[in-house]
Amino acid sequence: MSAQSIRAGKVDVKQREQPDGKAAAASCVSIAQLMQPEHANPLGNVHGGTIMKLADEAGGLAAMRHAGRPTVTVFIDSMTFDKPVQVGALLHLYALVSWVGRTSVEVLVTVEAENPLTGERVETNSAFFMYVALDDNGRPTLVPYLICETEQERKRMAAGEKRQHYRLSQR
Repeated sequence: MSAQSIRAGKVDVKQREQPDGKAAAASCVSIAQLMQPEHANPLGNVHGGTIMKLADEAGGLAAMRHAGRPTVTVFIDSMTFDKPVQVGALLHLYALVSWVGRTSVEVLVTVEAENPLTGERVETNSAFFMYVALDDNGRPTLVPYLICETEQERKRMAAGEKRQHYRLSQR
C-alpha cells in the first residue's frame, strides 16, 4: 500500500496505517476575545453558551492542526463553570491535544478570564472535547499518533485513554 494511495483516500480506513506522529506542542491553540455586552445573560455575566462556543472553536482548531484534516465535534465532557466571566473581561482559551485514537482527537480546553486593567487572570473552566477527522468524502479518516515529549504529556495521554474507555463503555 503506497503512501500516495493513502493520501488520495483510495484505501479503506480499516486497512490504512496511521500517519506519522505529531508532537502535542505542535497543535496548541490560544485564542483571546474581549467579552462585550452582547455576550451577557440577564445577570450581566457572559452566557455559558458563548464560552462553550469559543472553547469548541479553540478545540476544533487544535484538532485540525493535529489531524491535518477537517474535524467535527462528537463529544464534550462535562463543563463546569467554576467562576463567572464578567462583561469587559478578556477571555483566554488554551487548547491542546491530550489523547489521540485512530480517527479521534481529544483536546483539553482551558478558559481564563483576565481583567484587562489589572492583568489579573482566573481560570473559569475547562473541558475535554472529542473530534473526529474527516476525509474528502466526509468519512472518518486516520490521524497522526500523538508524540508525548514530557512526563505531563504522557500522563495526560494515559488519562485520555482511560476517559476514552469510559466513554465507550457508556454507549
